[in-house]
Amino acid sequence: MSSSSHPEDNGGDTAPPGRPASSAPIEMPGRRAVPAPDGHHNTSWLRIENGRGSGGNASDREMRVGTPDQALTDHLDKALNYEIRVVAGNANHPLAEEIARDLKVKITQAEIKRFADGECYVSLKENVRGKDVFIVQPTSPPVNDHLMELLLIIDTLKRASAKRITAVIPYYGYSRQDRKNAPRVPISARLVADLISTAGAHRVLAFELHAGQIQGFFNIPVDHLFAIPVFADHLIKMGLNKDVVVVSPDAGGMERARALAKRLNAALAIIDKRRSAPNVAHVMHVIGDVRDRDCVIVDDMVDTAGTLTQAAAALKDHGARRIMACCVHALLSPPAVDRIRNSCIEELSVTNSLVLSPEKQLKNIRVLSVAKLFAETIRRVHREQSVSTLFDDDL
Repeated sequence: MSSSSHPEDNGGDTAPPGRPASSAPIEMPGRRAVPAPDGHHNTSWLRIENGRGSGGNASDREMRVGTPDQALTDHLDKALNYEIRVVAGNANHPLAEEIARDLKVKITQAEIKRFADGECYVSLKENVRGKDVFIVQPTSPPVNDHLMELLLIIDTLKRASAKRITAVIPYYGYSRQDRKNAPRVPISARLVADLISTAGAHRVLAFELHAGQIQGFFNIPVDHLFAIPVFADHLIKMGLNKDVVVVSPDAGGMERARALAKRLNAALAIIDKRRSAPNVAHVMHVIGDVRDRDCVIVDDMVDTAGTLTQAAAALKDHGARRIMACCVHALLSPPAVDRIRNSCIEELSVTNSLVLSPEKQLKNIRVLSVAKLFAETIRRVHREQSVSTLFDDDL
């Protein structure tokens, strides 16, 4: 067919209506974007292998597309039967709903219940064949129940022919058992990783692992997200970006504290902490100048709050003016609530990676949502785009 039969292919420089003249190629899983032919500078070209599109040769058909806005990419997903699906476990349904709302999708209907003997039952009520499915399920207390629930959901999706299964784990249970620190003990974090991989997950999206090395326990791709951007934005809005000291409660948390200090342009301090038993901490002294300055303690989790409250007391003894804290995962096991209530911490900021029960919602605890962070990451994973660029300032 002659080129005159296709006026849109005659080399004109007019951009599609509602889209800028300059556009980038769409990235689709399993498909290859190619440069536009000469004379087509204002559009992008997407070659679909063995597909049907415009072009003279059956072996080299191409389809011209414009800037990848939401409507267009959603339309392509539907045409290719590769839409995003979000499945929510029982561990943190509110977070899953926020993520789905930001992605402009609905939670996939599923029935997850317990039999009388305690066994877990999972049944999907919607077709997921060929879909890109993301399971939102932290392995939070009760850890074993929620972990088993996650494994059964993965197995259900595998047997339902989902094209790709991603376990979105806002809180990774057993993460503190990541090495042999005594004879004849398990490395539980590795065992959990093996269980998730064996169940059938294709990749994992983890949030603030206790130790970054846990990523190496998996034989599948792992995207590791950080809460530092969320905490930094909140602290800046509070006006705490001048004359601030970011404090790590132990040597292991220095990397996280350094990332927050970099965003706030703040100084660093560290607490010399030694444990005499699990969940028992003794603060020795503060390394760094905190006198007459605002201090922000940052840690990956707050469990019994012994480390946190003792660190706050040590900072107060060294002359700190105000004391705030940022902890990613709010486990708040007893007696954490009483300790925080009676401490000198002005505000404790936590994320909604875990659901806070009403009795844990104190006046000085602020919950920050990470739903938008998860939604943007899921969007990038689905589009095969870079995730690390979200955290370039923290790496």
